[in-house]
Amino acid sequence: MTWYGVVNPSSGRAGSVFEEVVTTAKELRVDAVFIESQSGDHVTHLVADAVADGFRHFISVGGDGTAHLVLNGFMATGSGEGCSLAIVPAGSGSDFVRTFGHKRGIHAGLSRLTEPEPYVVDIGRVTGSFGTRYFLNALNLGVAAASASIATRLPRWMGSTRYSAAFWIALWKFHSAGVTATIDQHRYEGEAINIVVANGQFFGGGMNVAPRSSLVDGKMDVQVFKGPRRQAFSVMPRVMRGTHLTHRGVQRYSGTAIRVEVPSEWPVEADGETLGSGSVEIEVLSGAIRFII
Repeated sequence: MTWYGVVNPSSGRAGSVFEEVVTTAKELRVDAVFIESQSGDHVTHLVADAVADGFRHFISVGGDGTAHLVLNGFMATGSGEGCSLAIVPAGSGSDFVRTFGHKRGIHAGLSRLTEPEPYVVDIGRVTGSFGTRYFLNALNLGVAAASASIATRLPRWMGSTRYSAAFWIALWKFHSAGVTATIDQHRYEGEAINIVVANGQFFGGGMNVAPRSSLVDGKMDVQVFKGPRRQAFSVMPRVMRGTHLTHRGVQRYSGTAIRVEVPSEWPVEADGETLGSGSVEIEVLSGAIRFII
């Protein structure tokens, strides 16, 4: 099995980790080709070219954003379903792997590839004004999406705390608005400040946002955060622990076909990557890829 690895050169630290990745892979005898990415567009083009060259097993070295780009690189080719994805968590926001209890670091991540164990998981496909994208962990519309953009501009030395800091900064100017969310036969219509569509359990630097979400049930966990902005002061401490689902300001659903109608200026992000803005439709692709655990 030959792997194609994409390395985010600024993953979680100052300077490039590329040489460490290549050296460690050789020491562990992992059969892989590694390329250092230059930009987000570069990642998707690299992976698309790799698919054309016959690769079907991919390594993402970085955080959730890098994994998102690698996923979109092979899914956008039309030949992505059934591909394998391994994540070497080296970024400041590697939340998807928390569900599996993975250790951070280059050596720990590459060690899992010496005897790879594939785990078939669902992914999401979202369509909006920005086109069609795929996501692995979670998608947000509203204040959490606005905070994701802010987090990228905060100092990297803050680590995962920059995600919670970004949320409070975004909340200062963000206002609730009328939204409509249709999840299979269920419907929510009313005021909200954020809508989460979760596949994984953790995001935002370790927040346990979707404690009941499953990667293998063919559904997405949808949460509508409603009520006034001040309610965030009682909701967010519970989000950190995953005990917020009984809060009066949170409405939870689960389904396979999801449509969310929001103001056109509301930002949309997935896996920490800003996609665009406005209303979206989301479809669950059940068992679409093999994640290496």
